[in-house]
Amino acid sequence: MKKRQRFIGIVSGIALSLALVACGPQDEGGESTAEAPASNELLIWEDQEKSEGIEEAVAQFEAEHGVTVTVVEKPYAQQLEDLRLDGPAGTGPDVFTMPGDQIGTAVTEGLVKELVMGEDIQSLYTEAAMLSQIVDGKVYGLPKAVETTMLYYNKELISEDDLPETLDEWFDLSKEFREDDMYGLLALFDQIYYAQSVLGGYGGYVFGLDDQGNYDPTDIGLDTEGAIEGAEQIQRFYGEGLFPSGIIGEQGINVLDSLFTEGKAAAVISGPWNLEPYARAGINYGVVKLPELDNGLNMSSFMGVKSYNVSSYSKNAELAEEFVKFIANEENSRTRYERTKEVPAVQVLAEDPVVTESDAAKAVAEQSQFSELTPNIPEMNEVWTPTDAALQTIATGNASPRDALTQAVETIRGQIEANHSDK
Repeated sequence: MKKRQRFIGIVSGIALSLALVACGPQDEGGESTAEAPASNELLIWEDQEKSEGIEEAVAQFEAEHGVTVTVVEKPYAQQLEDLRLDGPAGTGPDVFTMPGDQIGTAVTEGLVKELVMGEDIQSLYTEAAMLSQIVDGKVYGLPKAVETTMLYYNKELISEDDLPETLDEWFDLSKEFREDDMYGLLALFDQIYYAQSVLGGYGGYVFGLDDQGNYDPTDIGLDTEGAIEGAEQIQRFYGEGLFPSGIIGEQGINVLDSLFTEGKAAAVISGPWNLEPYARAGINYGVVKLPELDNGLNMSSFMGVKSYNVSSYSKNAELAEEFVKFIANEENSRTRYERTKEVPAVQVLAEDPVVTESDAAKAVAEQSQFSELTPNIPEMNEVWTPTDAALQTIATGNASPRDALTQAVETIRGQIEANHSDK
């Protein structure tokens, strides 16, 4: 991003030194009483269908610490929302996982515990991944995996040698596929998460950076000339009928997945989360980084980071912090990758030939060189809905890119002022 775009490769590293003091929420009540002793149990919320990646590590931690660890699977993107209710009720986890862009909100709401992680721990992880866990110079978690969008292609419909190298070439090839009642490239460009790959490639950005490298919520770059140019490129795909009308809106992701798994689309832009589903559907697919734009730059993308974090409501916070360090270390991250194929955030693993020989890991690593972190400040919550709405009006032709993005930024500014003016 401008100072804007912070392009951080997955293979870059950082060494940060912090000394932090951690504390949890205070007990309620009028009298001062000593805290009840912590139990020898931990409750861990893990992502769905990912617990097998930590089974051995959990068993080892139990044996070494003489504790019982219970692992419950929950959709990781919803865990913070569940914590808001379960934490105060005393039924929440000690350790949970969430997207890196939710860290700022979790810190603001007091839901996540500050952790003591020195340089020796932080330097294990890639720069972008570790930065996602830092708010105002304080560490609130350790990264478990990184993800970004990439291009899936059906090998039965197009070979790797014939893959277009630019978005313009995909536009032309998609026209040819439509002549046979098929689709070429499909993408959910009516959503900012995916559209940023084009908007960002032309110079658009969500938030700029201040002199200290922090996100500046007053500097919004979604209505810049670059963003508008990117939106005009996106609008062509809808205007020429290269994307089906059903791909717009809430059901768009289901339409996109169905067309690809039914062999009716040559390629789609999606993330690592579809590696297993597409394989189960019997599609012989390949994965590569996103194509270039006509300005000679590669398409951008948001980099997401999954992390392990300690709940502020944990009654066994010290042990929970030890668990986070243990579960996210190099050895256990390698095992988790082998079992789940989630690309690890550990620096040496990101550069390990055994890991990067995987087409998926290689694609994520290559695309991450052109990616930017999804902003992790609370103001990011005000961006998603207005921008998606603007992109949908662009996709349907009901507004010009300039008018739609200008209105979106006005709405975002208003919502930030209304909901974050106390900062």
